[in-house]
Amino acid sequence: MKATGIVRRIDDLGRVVIPKEIRRTLKIREGMPMEIFTDVSGEVILKKYSPVGEMAALAQAYAGALVSLSGLGAAICDVEQVIAVAGPAKKELLHKPLSPQLEELVQGKRHFAAAGENTVLAAQGLAAAAVAVYPVVSNGDPMGAVMLLKGEKSPARVSTEVLESARAAAMFLSRQLEV
Repeated sequence: MKATGIVRRIDDLGRVVIPKEIRRTLKIREGMPMEIFTDVSGEVILKKYSPVGEMAALAQAYAGALVSLSGLGAAICDVEQVIAVAGPAKKELLHKPLSPQLEELVQGKRHFAAAGENTVLAAQGLAAAAVAVYPVVSNGDPMGAVMLLKGEKSPARVSTEVLESARAAAMFLSRQLEV
């Protein structure tokens, strides 16, 4: 754990203000859910809560099904990182932060389907490229996305059926988060 040297007092309602510099560095926004942990030594740990991350096993199974259906790699992310991957890019992509392009699509709740050679970088610092991205949205809030990944043996054009499968996966995960 890293010390910041910042000390804050708890107010009469039990609140503590997280300094702006820390919120900016960790990309913590107003209204963002935080998970609270404690340990035996009395430490209180705040962690950004990811509802999609809670469904990692389901997301992994769905990514595997998309690979079987499409022949393309598949990945599922929350708003910050890739949480499930199936196909050839698995090890290098898992738990990597989203690329700025992908983060913009997720936050804007916009989908992307490649036309020709256009792709979206999936993660920062990696060459993994998405040929399709469908947002996972729950109660109007962006929660993540389902991606189909370009591989060495990917077809030049992704079929409508494959795109609809990825869209259906995003819709399914969205519904699971609303329950």
